[in-house]
Amino acid sequence: MSKDWIKFLGTAGARFVVAKQVRASGGVWFNLEGINFLVDPGPGSLVRCHGSKPKLDPGQLEAILLSHRHIDHSNDINIMIEAMTEGGFKRRGRVFAPGEALDSDPVILNYVRSYVDEVVRLREGGHYAFSDAVRFRTPIAHRHGTETYGFVFETRGHTLSYITCTLYFRELVEAYAGCDVLLVHAVRLKKETDEAHEEKIKHLTLDDVRTLIASIRPKTAILTHFGMTMVRAKPWELAAKLSDDTGVEVLAASDGMKYELP
Repeated sequence: MSKDWIKFLGTAGARFVVAKQVRASGGVWFNLEGINFLVDPGPGSLVRCHGSKPKLDPGQLEAILLSHRHIDHSNDINIMIEAMTEGGFKRRGRVFAPGEALDSDPVILNYVRSYVDEVVRLREGGHYAFSDAVRFRTPIAHRHGTETYGFVFETRGHTLSYITCTLYFRELVEAYAGCDVLLVHAVRLKKETDEAHEEKIKHLTLDDVRTLIASIRPKTAILTHFGMTMVRAKPWELAAKLSDDTGVEVLAASDGMKYELP
């Protein structure tokens, strides 16, 4: 039986790293219990699928999940729906997205919604299932300026928490506790000195990430979605320091990295 795995189609976060493509921004592909699904198909997701080694076939996807509507997470969602459904000629798959991504300045076009079996609206405290063996939930609404949810994926052998963009608040720890693997969006190196500006940014800093890892204590934590300050600070060195500080194995994702679950 093949191992469950995660493939990082991109590790870019925030506007400048994405706009300049300092790092790719294609989202994260999961294969859990043989079920393929894609989270947050940002700019270049389709290109990254076909450029992957080995190539990833969007026609094998069973679902696409959108944590929130910001363009670095959602830009390629319509073309990925078309690719998943062979241009709409093969109706299949499901799309999971917050209501704001569907209703308020929607990022998912109406015509592609008819290509899939179901469009599911995410909600705080929601429970969902791909199969009897793979389920997920959206435990808490994030604080990010638009309707945003992270995910907790549960299989027969693993629990994975996916903390997407948000300001830090202490309830995050309880919401994502109990996981084997923690994926966390580590966008910023440190807080802004201007408090008003800091309140507008609404992304985790390295200190926030350290607090989450030390409190949740997964077996492995993987950092991704890096902004420019994190890229310049060499995420792999920061991850090694976090490992020393917390006693948890911490990895920094790189574009194209495949992580096999133990």
